[in-house]
Amino acid sequence: MTSVFPGLDPDAYVPHALHAKERMWPETNCYVDLWIEVLASAGCVPEAMLGFTLTQDFEGDQFTFFKVPLEDLEQLYDVRVTELAIFDTVEDHVSEQISRGRLCLVEMDSFFMPDTQGVGYRQEHGKTTVGINRLDVENRVMDYFHNGGFFRLEGDDFDGVFQRNLPEGTVPFLPYTEFAKFPEAPMSAAHQRETASALLRRHYVRRPQGNPIAAFAAVFPAQVEAIAERPFGHFHKYAFNTLRQFGANFELLASHLAWLDEAAYASVIAEALAISECAKTVQFQLARAVTRKKFDPLATALDPTIAAWQRLMDDLGQRLT
Repeated sequence: MTSVFPGLDPDAYVPHALHAKERMWPETNCYVDLWIEVLASAGCVPEAMLGFTLTQDFEGDQFTFFKVPLEDLEQLYDVRVTELAIFDTVEDHVSEQISRGRLCLVEMDSFFMPDTQGVGYRQEHGKTTVGINRLDVENRVMDYFHNGGFFRLEGDDFDGVFQRNLPEGTVPFLPYTEFAKFPEAPMSAAHQRETASALLRRHYVRRPQGNPIAAFAAVFPAQVEAIAERPFGHFHKYAFNTLRQFGANFELLASHLAWLDEAAYASVIAEALAISECAKTVQFQLARAVTRKKFDPLATALDPTIAAWQRLMDDLGQRLT
Protein backbone atom coordinates (compact mmCIF):
# COMPACT_ATOMS: atom_id res chain seq x y z
CA MET A 1 0.00 0.00 0.00
CA THR A 2 1.22 3.49 -0.90
CA SER A 3 2.72 5.60 1.87
CA VAL A 4 4.71 8.81 1.98
CA PHE A 5 7.49 7.30 4.12
CA PRO A 6 7.62 3.57 3.31
CA GLY A 7 8.48 1.09 6.00
CA LEU A 8 7.19 3.00 9.02
CA ASP A 9 5.45 0.69 11.49
CA PRO A 10 3.46 2.21 14.38
CA ASP A 11 4.32 -0.79 16.57
CA ALA A 12 8.07 -0.38 16.05
CA TYR A 13 8.27 3.39 15.74
CA VAL A 14 10.79 5.21 17.97
CA PRO A 15 10.04 8.92 18.53
CA HIS A 16 12.73 11.54 18.00
CA ALA A 17 14.94 12.51 20.95
CA LEU A 18 13.08 15.84 21.26
CA HIS A 19 10.18 13.73 22.52
CA ALA A 20 12.18 11.69 25.01
CA LYS A 21 10.32 11.03 28.26
CA GLU A 22 13.27 12.46 30.22
CA ARG A 23 12.63 15.96 28.89
CA MET A 24 10.74 18.49 31.01
CA TRP A 25 8.09 18.79 28.30
CA PRO A 26 8.08 15.56 26.23
CA GLU A 27 5.28 17.05 24.13
CA THR A 28 4.72 20.68 23.19
CA ASN A 29 1.79 21.26 20.85
CA CYS A 30 0.33 19.10 18.11
CA TYR A 31 1.71 21.13 15.19
CA VAL A 32 5.34 21.45 16.26
CA ASP A 33 5.43 17.90 17.64
CA LEU A 34 4.10 16.55 14.36
CA TRP A 35 6.76 18.40 12.34
CA ILE A 36 9.54 17.11 14.60
CA GLU A 37 8.57 13.53 13.79
CA VAL A 38 7.84 14.17 10.11
CA LEU A 39 11.16 15.91 9.50
CA ALA A 40 13.08 13.16 11.27
CA SER A 41 11.29 10.57 9.12
CA ALA A 42 12.26 12.57 6.02
CA GLY A 43 15.96 12.45 6.98
CA CYS A 44 16.12 16.09 8.15
CA VAL A 45 17.31 17.60 11.44
CA PRO A 46 14.27 18.89 13.39
CA GLU A 47 16.42 20.95 15.78
CA ALA A 48 17.33 23.24 12.88
CA MET A 49 13.82 24.72 12.63
CA LEU A 50 13.46 25.89 16.23
CA GLY A 51 14.86 29.43 16.04
CA PHE A 52 11.32 30.76 15.63
CA THR A 53 10.73 30.06 19.35
CA LEU A 54 12.36 33.45 20.05
CA THR A 55 9.23 35.19 18.75
CA GLN A 56 6.78 33.77 21.30
CA ASP A 57 4.70 36.47 22.99
CA PHE A 58 1.96 36.76 25.59
CA GLU A 59 -1.27 37.49 23.74
CA GLY A 60 -3.31 38.79 26.68
CA ASP A 61 -5.15 35.56 27.45
CA GLN A 62 -2.60 32.98 26.32
CA PHE A 63 0.94 32.53 25.05
CA THR A 64 1.50 32.25 21.32
CA PHE A 65 0.63 28.76 20.11
CA PHE A 66 4.04 28.53 18.53
CA LYS A 67 4.23 27.03 15.04
CA VAL A 68 7.15 26.73 12.66
CA PRO A 69 6.75 29.30 9.85
CA LEU A 70 6.20 27.59 6.53
CA GLU A 71 8.84 29.79 4.89
CA ASP A 72 11.37 28.43 7.40
CA LEU A 73 10.56 24.87 6.35
CA GLU A 74 11.19 25.78 2.73
CA GLN A 75 14.46 27.61 3.40
CA LEU A 76 15.85 24.95 5.72
CA TYR A 77 14.67 21.74 4.08
CA ASP A 78 13.11 22.64 0.71
CA VAL A 79 9.84 21.28 2.14
CA ARG A 80 7.00 23.23 0.56
CA VAL A 81 3.70 23.44 2.42
CA THR A 82 0.49 24.98 1.17
CA GLU A 83 -3.23 24.66 1.76
CA LEU A 84 -5.06 21.79 0.10
CA ALA A 85 -8.56 22.71 -1.05
CA ILE A 86 -11.14 20.17 0.10
CA PHE A 87 -14.13 19.91 -2.22
CA ASP A 88 -14.65 16.14 -2.30
CA THR A 89 -14.26 13.54 0.43
CA VAL A 90 -11.18 14.06 2.56
CA GLU A 91 -10.19 10.44 1.96
CA ASP A 92 -10.10 10.91 -1.82
CA HIS A 93 -7.98 14.06 -1.59
CA VAL A 94 -5.54 12.49 0.87
CA SER A 95 -5.24 9.30 -1.19
CA GLU A 96 -4.42 11.31 -4.30
CA GLN A 97 -1.69 13.28 -2.54
CA ILE A 98 -0.16 10.21 -0.91
CA SER A 99 0.09 8.60 -4.35
CA ARG A 100 2.20 11.63 -5.34
CA GLY A 101 4.46 11.31 -2.29
CA ARG A 102 2.93 14.23 -0.44
CA LEU A 103 1.99 14.29 3.22
CA CYS A 104 -1.40 15.77 4.14
CA LEU A 105 -1.78 17.59 7.46
CA VAL A 106 -5.43 17.45 8.41
CA GLU A 107 -7.34 18.90 11.35
CA MET A 108 -9.29 16.04 12.91
CA ASP A 109 -11.32 15.23 16.00
CA SER A 110 -9.19 13.72 18.78
CA PHE A 111 -12.33 12.00 20.12
CA PHE A 112 -11.63 9.20 17.62
CA MET A 113 -7.85 8.97 18.09
CA PRO A 114 -6.78 6.03 20.26
CA ASP A 115 -3.35 7.58 20.93
CA THR A 116 -5.16 10.11 23.17
CA GLN A 117 -6.43 7.31 25.43
CA GLY A 118 -7.12 8.67 28.92
CA VAL A 119 -7.11 12.29 27.72
CA GLY A 120 -9.53 12.86 24.87
CA TYR A 121 -10.25 9.51 23.24
CA ARG A 122 -13.98 8.82 23.36
CA GLN A 123 -14.27 11.45 26.09
CA GLU A 124 -14.00 14.90 24.53
CA HIS A 125 -14.18 16.42 21.07
CA GLY A 126 -11.22 18.60 20.17
CA LYS A 127 -9.44 19.63 17.01
CA THR A 128 -5.90 18.51 16.44
CA THR A 129 -3.56 18.19 13.46
CA VAL A 130 -2.31 14.87 12.15
CA GLY A 131 0.00 13.95 9.26
CA ILE A 132 -1.35 11.01 7.28
CA ASN A 133 1.39 8.68 6.08
CA ARG A 134 -0.74 5.77 4.84
CA LEU A 135 -4.45 5.43 4.08
CA ASP A 136 -6.31 2.21 3.32
CA VAL A 137 -9.87 3.33 2.62
CA GLU A 138 -11.15 -0.12 1.70
CA ASN A 139 -10.05 -1.68 5.00
CA ARG A 140 -10.58 1.54 7.02
CA VAL A 141 -7.01 1.92 8.30
CA MET A 142 -4.94 5.08 8.73
CA ASP A 143 -1.29 5.42 9.86
CA TYR A 144 -0.58 8.93 11.07
CA PHE A 145 1.82 11.25 12.85
CA HIS A 146 0.29 12.92 15.88
CA ASN A 147 1.86 14.75 18.80
CA GLY A 148 5.12 12.99 19.63
CA GLY A 149 4.61 9.71 17.83
CA PHE A 150 3.32 7.61 14.95
CA PHE A 151 0.09 5.66 15.31
CA ARG A 152 -2.62 3.61 13.61
CA LEU A 153 -6.38 3.83 13.86
CA GLU A 154 -8.99 1.68 12.14
CA GLY A 155 -12.61 0.59 11.99
CA ASP A 156 -15.09 2.81 13.78
CA ASP A 157 -12.36 5.34 14.61
CA PHE A 158 -11.59 5.61 10.88
CA ASP A 159 -15.26 6.30 10.19
CA GLY A 160 -15.28 8.86 12.98
CA VAL A 161 -12.30 10.98 11.89
CA PHE A 162 -13.59 11.03 8.31
CA GLN A 163 -17.20 11.80 9.38
CA ARG A 164 -18.58 8.76 7.59
CA ASN A 165 -21.43 8.13 10.04
CA LEU A 166 -23.23 11.44 9.74
CA PRO A 167 -27.02 11.29 9.32
CA GLU A 168 -28.11 11.14 5.70
CA GLY A 169 -28.30 14.58 4.16
CA THR A 170 -25.90 16.15 6.67
CA VAL A 171 -23.23 18.33 5.09
CA PRO A 172 -19.84 17.30 6.55
CA PHE A 173 -17.44 19.84 8.02
CA LEU A 174 -14.56 20.38 5.61
CA PRO A 175 -11.36 20.47 7.68
CA TYR A 176 -8.45 22.81 7.15
CA THR A 177 -5.81 20.77 5.34
CA GLU A 178 -2.25 21.43 4.25
CA PHE A 179 -0.02 19.26 2.13
CA ALA A 180 3.76 19.06 2.09
CA LYS A 181 5.94 18.44 -0.95
CA PHE A 182 9.34 16.96 -0.14
CA PRO A 183 12.54 17.26 -2.20
CA GLU A 184 13.98 14.19 -3.88
CA ALA A 185 16.86 14.22 -1.37
CA PRO A 186 17.23 16.04 1.98
CA MET A 187 19.17 19.29 2.04
CA SER A 188 22.73 18.89 3.29
CA ALA A 189 23.56 19.17 6.98
CA ALA A 190 25.76 22.17 6.19
CA HIS A 191 22.88 23.94 4.45
CA GLN A 192 20.54 23.30 7.37
CA ARG A 193 23.07 24.62 9.88
CA GLU A 194 23.96 27.73 7.86
CA THR A 195 20.31 28.54 7.19
CA ALA A 196 19.34 27.95 10.84
CA SER A 197 22.00 30.44 11.97
CA ALA A 198 20.63 33.08 9.60
CA LEU A 199 17.05 32.41 10.70
CA LEU A 200 18.04 32.71 14.36
CA ARG A 201 19.24 36.26 13.71
CA ARG A 202 16.06 37.05 11.80
CA HIS A 203 13.81 35.76 14.57
CA TYR A 204 15.82 37.59 17.22
CA VAL A 205 14.92 40.84 15.46
CA ARG A 206 11.28 39.71 15.52
CA ARG A 207 11.28 38.96 19.29
CA PRO A 208 8.70 40.70 21.53
CA GLN A 209 9.74 44.23 22.39
CA GLY A 210 8.43 43.85 25.93
CA ASN A 211 8.99 40.98 28.36
CA PRO A 212 6.07 38.60 27.65
CA ILE A 213 6.44 36.69 30.91
CA ALA A 214 6.24 39.94 32.87
CA ALA A 215 3.05 40.79 31.00
CA PHE A 216 1.65 37.36 31.86
CA ALA A 217 2.70 37.59 35.51
CA ALA A 218 0.76 40.85 35.87
CA VAL A 219 -2.55 39.10 35.13
CA PHE A 220 -1.72 35.55 36.21
CA PRO A 221 -3.18 35.57 39.77
CA ALA A 222 -6.44 37.17 38.63
CA GLN A 223 -6.79 34.71 35.75
CA VAL A 224 -6.25 31.79 38.11
CA GLU A 225 -8.76 33.14 40.60
CA ALA A 226 -11.37 33.23 37.85
CA ILE A 227 -10.47 29.72 36.70
CA ALA A 228 -10.90 28.40 40.24
CA GLU A 229 -14.61 29.21 39.98
CA ARG A 230 -15.00 26.95 36.94
CA PRO A 231 -15.04 23.13 36.68
CA PHE A 232 -11.57 21.70 37.34
CA GLY A 233 -11.25 20.45 33.77
CA HIS A 234 -10.82 24.02 32.61
CA PHE A 235 -7.58 24.18 34.58
CA HIS A 236 -5.92 21.80 32.12
CA LYS A 237 -6.88 23.93 29.12
CA TYR A 238 -5.61 27.08 30.81
CA ALA A 239 -2.31 25.48 31.87
CA PHE A 240 -1.78 24.08 28.37
CA ASN A 241 -2.19 27.45 26.70
CA THR A 242 -0.07 29.40 29.18
CA LEU A 243 2.56 27.63 31.29
CA ARG A 244 3.00 24.62 29.02
CA GLN A 245 3.28 26.75 25.90
CA PHE A 246 6.09 28.97 27.13
CA GLY A 247 7.76 26.23 29.16
CA ALA A 248 7.94 23.88 26.18
CA ASN A 249 8.86 26.74 23.86
CA PHE A 250 12.01 27.59 25.80
CA GLU A 251 13.09 23.98 26.24
CA LEU A 252 12.98 23.69 22.45
CA LEU A 253 14.97 26.92 22.14
CA ALA A 254 17.63 25.39 24.41
CA SER A 255 17.76 22.30 22.17
CA HIS A 256 18.11 24.49 19.09
CA LEU A 257 21.02 26.45 20.54
CA ALA A 258 22.72 23.29 21.80
CA TRP A 259 22.52 21.85 18.29
CA LEU A 260 23.93 25.04 16.77
CA ASP A 261 26.85 25.44 19.19
CA GLU A 262 26.44 24.25 22.76
CA ALA A 263 29.65 25.82 24.02
CA ALA A 264 29.08 29.23 22.43
CA TYR A 265 25.51 29.49 23.70
CA ALA A 266 26.00 27.80 27.09
CA SER A 267 24.77 30.72 29.21
CA VAL A 268 21.76 31.34 26.96
CA ILE A 269 20.85 27.66 27.07
CA ALA A 270 20.99 27.74 30.87
CA GLU A 271 18.54 30.67 30.97
CA ALA A 272 16.17 28.94 28.53
CA LEU A 273 16.16 25.76 30.62
CA ALA A 274 15.63 27.79 33.79
CA ILE A 275 12.50 29.32 32.23
CA SER A 276 11.25 25.91 31.18
CA GLU A 277 11.86 24.33 34.57
CA CYS A 278 10.22 27.19 36.46
CA ALA A 279 7.13 26.95 34.21
CA LYS A 280 6.88 23.27 35.14
CA THR A 281 7.13 24.06 38.84
CA VAL A 282 4.56 26.85 38.64
CA GLN A 283 2.16 24.49 36.88
CA PHE A 284 2.11 22.35 40.03
CA GLN A 285 1.66 25.49 42.15
CA LEU A 286 -1.23 26.47 39.90
CA ALA A 287 -2.98 23.16 40.51
CA ARG A 288 -2.62 23.60 44.27
CA ALA A 289 -3.87 27.19 44.12
CA VAL A 290 -6.97 26.17 42.17
CA THR A 291 -7.70 23.31 44.57
CA ARG A 292 -7.12 25.31 47.76
CA LYS A 293 -8.30 28.67 46.39
CA LYS A 294 -5.17 30.38 47.74
CA PHE A 295 -3.68 32.67 45.12
CA ASP A 296 -1.20 34.92 46.96
CA PRO A 297 1.85 32.66 46.31
CA LEU A 298 1.31 33.07 42.59
CA ALA A 299 2.05 36.81 42.72
CA THR A 300 5.82 36.21 42.71
CA ALA A 301 5.99 32.66 41.35
CA LEU A 302 7.05 33.80 37.88
CA ASP A 303 9.68 36.32 38.99
CA PRO A 304 12.62 33.98 38.20
CA THR A 305 11.36 33.47 34.64
CA ILE A 306 10.90 37.20 34.09
CA ALA A 307 14.53 37.87 34.98
CA ALA A 308 15.75 34.83 33.02
CA TRP A 309 13.92 35.94 29.85
CA GLN A 310 15.58 39.35 30.00
CA ARG A 311 19.04 37.90 30.60
CA LEU A 312 18.51 35.40 27.79
CA MET A 313 17.58 38.05 25.24
CA ASP A 314 20.36 40.42 26.31
CA ASP A 315 22.99 37.68 26.27
CA LEU A 316 21.84 36.24 22.96
CA GLY A 317 21.80 39.69 21.40
CA GLN A 318 25.45 40.21 22.32
CA ARG A 319 26.42 36.88 20.79
CA LEU A 320 24.48 37.44 17.59
CA THR A 321 25.93 40.90 17.00
